[in-house]
Amino acid sequence: MTAESRDRAAAAAAPGGRKAGRRPGGRATRDEIHEAARSAFAEHGYDRATIRDIASRARVDPALVIHYFGSKEQLFSAALRLPVEPAEVLARVRAQAPDEMGPALVRAFLSVWEPEETRTPLIATLRSAMTNETAMTLVREHLDRRIFGPITAALQSDDAELRATLIGSQLIGLAMMRYIAGVQPLASASVEQLVAAVGPTVQRYITGDLGGAADA
Repeated sequence: MTAESRDRAAAAAAPGGRKAGRRPGGRATRDEIHEAARSAFAEHGYDRATIRDIASRARVDPALVIHYFGSKEQLFSAALRLPVEPAEVLARVRAQAPDEMGPALVRAFLSVWEPEETRTPLIATLRSAMTNETAMTLVREHLDRRIFGPITAALQSDDAELRATLIGSQLIGLAMMRYIAGVQPLASASVEQLVAAVGPTVQRYITGDLGGAADA
């Protein structure tokens, strides 16, 4: 049984009433769980952080963590304050044929960044990652585990990790230049212009020849 499975079992077995010394639910409690999760994930990484440890840090029952966030994976997404579910973006890309995944990934990436309501928290997350090692660790692990890694791993490539990080560098660089630095004419280019320009490069990172980079 994995640590997450044990956490779920413990949460399911927790009594309905709160334990002595543990705080009841509420908005403030949810925020405390949120912050405890960020601390635990930063300190231990995704695999070693547990629901029970997060609950202990927030002084709540594990059942309350599951009640608010559903699972450790959903809690991890909440800890990053991402306004979209990465699995939804990944599903859109993986629905494409392997030789069309590059443009599809760029289009899906931009579709998340373009709306103002999702762009603002993403910019805040990216800016935090650029200036804070804890935030950078969270974002890097999240992107690799939830988006870029699964895409390249699905192709069963021997150099999937390298390809994933190359994809990440391309897309994060695009976001920095377009949405944060506002460099023209990139900032005012249409989504379709960017898909046409950047998509082939991302496609090469997914399925193409990396020019001996894997042997470097």
